[in-house]
Amino acid sequence: MFLTVHSFPGVSDAQKQHEINFLLHKIYGNIRDPELKAKADSFDPEADLSHYSDGGQAVHRIMKDIKDHRFLQQRHWFSLFNTRHRTEALMLFDVLIHCKDWNTFISNAAYFRQIVNEGEFVYALYVAVIHSPLAEHVVLPPLYEVTPHLFTNSEIIEAAYRAKQTQTPGKFKSTFTGTKKNPEQRVAYFGEDIGMNTHHVTWHMEFPFWWQDKYSHRLDRKGENFFWVHHQLTVRFDAERLSNYLDPVGELHWGKPILQGFAPHTTYKYGGQFPSRPDNVNFEDVDGVARIRDLLIIESRIRDAIAHGYIVDKSGNRIDIMNEHGIDILGDVIESSMYSPNVRYYGALHNTAHIVLGRQGDPHGKYLLPPGVLEHFETATRDPSFFRLHKYMDNIFKEHKDSLPPYTKEELTFEGVNVDALSVDGELETFFEDFEYSLHNAVDDTEEIADVEISTYVPRLNHKDFAYNIDVSNNQGAEVLATIRIFAWPHRDNNGIQYSFDEGRWNAIELDKFWIKLAPGVNHIVRKSSESAVTVPDVPSFPDPLRQDQRSPGWLRLRTKKL
Repeated sequence: MFLTVHSFPGVSDAQKQHEINFLLHKIYGNIRDPELKAKADSFDPEADLSHYSDGGQAVHRIMKDIKDHRFLQQRHWFSLFNTRHRTEALMLFDVLIHCKDWNTFISNAAYFRQIVNEGEFVYALYVAVIHSPLAEHVVLPPLYEVTPHLFTNSEIIEAAYRAKQTQTPGKFKSTFTGTKKNPEQRVAYFGEDIGMNTHHVTWHMEFPFWWQDKYSHRLDRKGENFFWVHHQLTVRFDAERLSNYLDPVGELHWGKPILQGFAPHTTYKYGGQFPSRPDNVNFEDVDGVARIRDLLIIESRIRDAIAHGYIVDKSGNRIDIMNEHGIDILGDVIESSMYSPNVRYYGALHNTAHIVLGRQGDPHGKYLLPPGVLEHFETATRDPSFFRLHKYMDNIFKEHKDSLPPYTKEELTFEGVNVDALSVDGELETFFEDFEYSLHNAVDDTEEIADVEISTYVPRLNHKDFAYNIDVSNNQGAEVLATIRIFAWPHRDNNGIQYSFDEGRWNAIELDKFWIKLAPGVNHIVRKSSESAVTVPDVPSFPDPLRQDQRSPGWLRLRTKKL
């Protein structure tokens, strides 16, 4: 399928940015931009179907369900892991991704913003902007300012409401959940970091498990990326634990208690508080979701496939995984994404496990509690059991990796190219600094009452600037293109025992990856930490662009602070 995109005369990138900003500003209230509000009130999504690349199929589908009153009401919690919620959000995404021009895209977005559930709308719009070529240069506002309830402790949200009610500006200090009585508190700064939370949810928007190629394109190496990103989160978490005198995170076992409990200290905008879980809870079946024995069966089937070296697709054909593509297929199976060759047989270990683990506070729905933090990609890493869950899955991936034949010397050798020297300028030193973000979207208000400045600040891990000096000799006699990857790993475990090279390799944290052309002879390469391919700048705070002339592109320049 090919997606035809038509430009709409007179729509600049700055105008697009302006419109997206105001669609997401005050998401629980009316659209505050008069032009967008007028579009929302007057637009008929089904009036001219020539503006859709699918002939209007998606818009007919969503309009029928809305007219039949099947959609989730507004002011209700939304979870992507809820099948019906996800279906509705994807119905809106389907409309937006098939819009041929920006005016149709933004008019639909404005129209449905006033009708569909706010969480469904935010999710559908974010994924559409990420994947639609119409929005290529749009910078999405930070999610922790669009839906701050998912990133901010409830004590701070309550303080923000008091400030709004008394019209008293406030800047409130956020703290991490728990106390010093809980050893996990030592690394709460990592799991609760708003940048890390944003990275996690954004990755799952870039590579959503529900993605189908019919939307526009294939997501290259999606399963392998699923493995790599979550492996990197896990080994980085272990490194933080080592630096805080804690054991590496232990993997989850379905037949053993969940040792660490968790009290999220967060509240849904609408729907009550996120459920807590005490220490040493034994896994129970979750009504309507899965039985623990089913998860054990799925795990057994996946490990059986690894032992045999092949996956069986839904037609009974064998797919070899004993090669460089095997990890990609296995990642699709474990997640499970729509790319999985056989969802019916191998199930959805990752997605189901998130729900089962998140519901252990109320597995039978006795107390009608809303979903736990593990049922939202924005909040999942706040719970230390997230990393135990992913250590469990990471070890399944490792079982596959260990079954592969070792690389040959020829595969590892870059003939005629050698690294002669490596040094670092500057100190590899981290520190905490306060990071401030707006809470304007956290509180209810009316257009008649002016906003007051409400924000929170939270300590975030940062690092001093440094640079790599690398000398590489190219003796091939001609220019060659090379990939440079830089890793770091702990040298000793928490008992002071030195890691073997193989143990260190598995715990390696990727610091940078870049391509460079090497001229014949010696090449001196200087690579700054600020240029790293695995970090991104923070996007502008919400109020900043809204105060300026949004049709000016100047604000689009990103700040330089690292996540």
